[in-house]
This record gives sequence, structure tokens and C-alpha cells, in this order.
Amino acid sequence: MNHFRVARRLIDVLFVTVLLVGCQRSMDSPASDASASGAPGTHANPTAKNVSSGAGQRGVIKIYSSLPRTGNARQQTDSIVNGVRMALDEVNSRVGDFQIEYEDHDDATASAGNWTPEQENANAKEAAASPDVMVYIGPYNSNAAKNSMPILNEAGLLMISPANTSVGLTKANADDSREPDIYRPTGKINYTRVVPTDDLQGSLGADWAKEMGVKRVFVLDDHEMYGRGLAKIFMDRCEEIGIEVLGSDSVDAKSLEFRPLMTAIKAKQPDLIYFGGTTQSKGGQIAKDMVAVGLDAKLMVPDGCVEDAFITSAGAENLNDRCFLTFGGLPNEALEEADAKHDVEFLSKHQAQWKFSRDYQKRFHRGAEAYAVYGYESAKVALEAIRQAGQKDRAAIIAACLGIRDFSGAMGTWSFDANGDTTAKHLSGSIVHNGKFKFVKMLGND
Repeated sequence: MNHFRVARRLIDVLFVTVLLVGCQRSMDSPASDASASGAPGTHANPTAKNVSSGAGQRGVIKIYSSLPRTGNARQQTDSIVNGVRMALDEVNSRVGDFQIEYEDHDDATASAGNWTPEQENANAKEAAASPDVMVYIGPYNSNAAKNSMPILNEAGLLMISPANTSVGLTKANADDSREPDIYRPTGKINYTRVVPTDDLQGSLGADWAKEMGVKRVFVLDDHEMYGRGLAKIFMDRCEEIGIEVLGSDSVDAKSLEFRPLMTAIKAKQPDLIYFGGTTQSKGGQIAKDMVAVGLDAKLMVPDGCVEDAFITSAGAENLNDRCFLTFGGLPNEALEEADAKHDVEFLSKHQAQWKFSRDYQKRFHRGAEAYAVYGYESAKVALEAIRQAGQKDRAAIIAACLGIRDFSGAMGTWSFDANGDTTAKHLSGSIVHNGKFKFVKMLGND
């Protein structure tokens, strides 16, 4: 009997203990289990609904960049990132009540050696899902923009590209009636860029060729959105101003060399080869193979080749005094040359960019690559949009950015137009001389 009472008492104690523990656990986390199960009335991803309304870390705004940080575009994107960091340092990474944090992301992979659609898409989705990210700087390649623009448009996230120049990203394209609407599924504009578009670069390149006495050209492109667009604009302008287009072709950037093609072009006796493409899509190899087959013609390339890596890949001896380059804006070497000549008038006219160039040299102990100033300008614009918006809200920051007028930046004074494009229309022409880029002249109306 005594043993029975003891056992009964133990059972009662255990029962009460289990009840108390169960109640305590329920009070400690009443929502977590429901949230994890996705029960009605709960949110499995509690940040998703608040992304555009400034949830996340209180008082923190993140700027996210997506650029090819792996592969042969690294030198150019290093300079863009350096420019972004300079702009942030100037304000101690703070705008009003907000601490600005910068995230530098790679849209390239080691296996590809260049950007990939999968990685650019992954970056865009990650930025879109982060409640702290209010600005996306990038991408570098126009084809990459085709992938991320619709994602970020639906997320209502401001994009500022330091390098995309393909016309169809923002303006009607006769060759593709879907552009630019296909990149704006919401019907709203969230994409901007601080570089002049290729309709200007391609046509002014043709005008410069005409000035040099070119009468016959052969046009190549890299079969990318950027290269094909430039090549077509260049050809159309040549036909308008009386330069004979002998033919055109696309090259495969995966090919090791192009000597058979250069031999066929040589037979047509062009005065100039125009290549719509980049260093990464074999601009240097084209220069090598022109010389290898004895093709005695000038070579003109666009801003995608305005980097030291282009000269290295081609070999300076294959470019010196025969390779001409167009670039949106004023290249750093123009400022250095003006400084050496004590050209006070020129430096005064481009004072803001000259200051940037000197500050960049002082901080990084080397000259600024071509796109460094565009990285800087992109970040300056982002900071100004955040300042004007005055709140951690994606829609407000987009509206503030698109409303920027008479912005006083490193590239001079400019505005965004209705398409999100810069109103700055200055382009420059350079040549490779003694293994270095040498500024020749401003193209169009300076």
C-alpha cells in the first residue's frame, strides 16, 4: 500500500512537470512554430513584404554593386569599385540619418572568366530580397543588364549603371520592337546610367573616320548586344556620310585567332576595320591578326577597349599609331597631358574631373582607368538620390534620382532625361602611341 502511494505521487509530479514545461515553451515562442509552418495569417519570409518600405536594419542603407570581378575585366572593374569607395569616403559613408554600407559583388565566375546570366540574375535576386538594399550599381555589360533589369524593375530597386551603353536598354530600337519595354515589366522606370549611349558613340566614330580621310571600311562585331548595336550604328552613319561599307561579320569570342577572316578582309582593301566589341571579346586578337596577315589598315574600337588590358592583349607594337579609340567623356590621359603642358584653360574647364583624377592617383598610387570616374559618378548620384529622398524607401529614392537636374559631378553639370539617360554628350577620340593611350580630340560638340 505504501509503495502504491509513493508511485502514485511520483506519477502526479511528473504529469504536472510536463504540463508546466509545455506551457512555458508555448509562451516563449508562440509565433515561431506557426511562422515556420507557413500557417495562414503568418509570413514564412517576414522581410519580403517590407523590402520596399525600408525594413531591415534601422538607420542602415546598403548600396549593392554587381560587376565582373573575376576574369579579364577585373582591372576595369577594380577602378569602378575604387571610384565608388572614394565617393562614399567623402561623406564618411553617411547621408542624413543613414549609415551607408557598400557591398561589392561579382557577376562573373572563375570557370567562365566573365559575367554569366546565372550569376547576374542571382545577384539581382539577392539585392531585391534584401530590405536594406536601396541602390544597385551595375551591371558592367549591356547583355548582363538585359537579365537583371526586369528582376530589379519588379522589385522597384534603383539601378545606376557606370558602363552600359546599348541604346535599346532605355530607348526604342528599330531592330527589336520589344525594347525597352521588355525590361520594364511594371511599366515604370527604375534604370539609369551615367555614360553616353552608343547612338552617339557609333555615329561620332564614323564622323571621325571621315575626318581622317577613310573611304572604305569593313565592320566587325562580337555578336553581343553592345557590339552589334555599335557596329550597326557605325555602319548606318558611314552610309549617310559617304563612306563605303565593304562588308560586315561577327566574330566568336571563344575563337583563338581570326587569321582566315583577316586574310579575306585584306583582299577587299579597306582603309579601316571597325570592331564593335571589347577587350574581353577579343579586340586585342583582332589587332594581332590584322598585322599577322599584312592587313595595312587602321583599326577603330569603342570604349569597351579603353583599358590597359587591351594594349597588353594586342601587343603595343600592333596598335601604335594605327589604333583609334572612342570613349564617352574625357579620358584621364587628356587631363595628364594638359597638366604637363600647363594648359590652365583646359584644366579649368574640366576642373571637377581633374580633381577626381588627382585624388584617385593620391589614394591608389596609379592613374585612374577609363571607367573609374563613372564608378565615382554613379555613387555620387546614389548618395544624392538618398539625400533628396530623405527616407529609406525604394520608390522615393528612384523618384529622387530620376528627378536629378543640373547635377554638379566629376563629369561636369548634367541631368537625367525622361529615359534615365545622362544629358552629358561629350565623347573623346584617342590613339595608341608608344604603348599608351594618347588623347587626340573631343568628338562632336564639346
